[in-house]
Amino acid sequence: MKKLILMTAIGLGALSFQACTNQQANSDAKDSLDSLNEQPMVEATDDGSEFLTEAASGGMMEVELGKLAQEKSANQQVKDFGNMMVTEHSKANDELKQLAMSKNVSLPDAPLPKHQDEIDKLKEKSGVDFDKAYIDLMVSDHKNDIDDFQDIVDNGKDQGITTFATKTLPVLKKHLEAAQSIKDQLK
Repeated sequence: MKKLILMTAIGLGALSFQACTNQQANSDAKDSLDSLNEQPMVEATDDGSEFLTEAASGGMMEVELGKLAQEKSANQQVKDFGNMMVTEHSKANDELKQLAMSKNVSLPDAPLPKHQDEIDKLKEKSGVDFDKAYIDLMVSDHKNDIDDFQDIVDNGKDQGITTFATKTLPVLKKHLEAAQSIKDQLK
């Protein structure tokens, strides 16, 4: 009987030890995850590839929407603005592709889903409805782009990407001014 009690005690001791070890491992894993969550959000990559990918996708969206504006708009100013988007964003997209190649960064072949969604929404509209939705999007999108490009100008770590952002920023500001002017006239 003493043997049975001794064996039971040893077994329970072993189980207790194993439970403590598992609890400590779980606690360590939780502490590790908590420390990751406490770290500030930073750009996913330090090489600027996230910025380049977003800029390329946004540029492709601008070109596609510019082409749609030339087809679907009821307003000559909107059509002209669309033409400017196709011309100037195509040029910027070409420069961006060269920059990405020099950095060994692969860019998407098509707009990212969030940009494709905007294209798809506007494909469903035409005339005055298209004009208003398109120009509203151009104002908000260019405001966001300007913020992103300004952040790279101010905080970028890669000289080539910073130079591209610095060169492109005035063009984006010009686009925002033009879109805002058309928006004011469409009211």
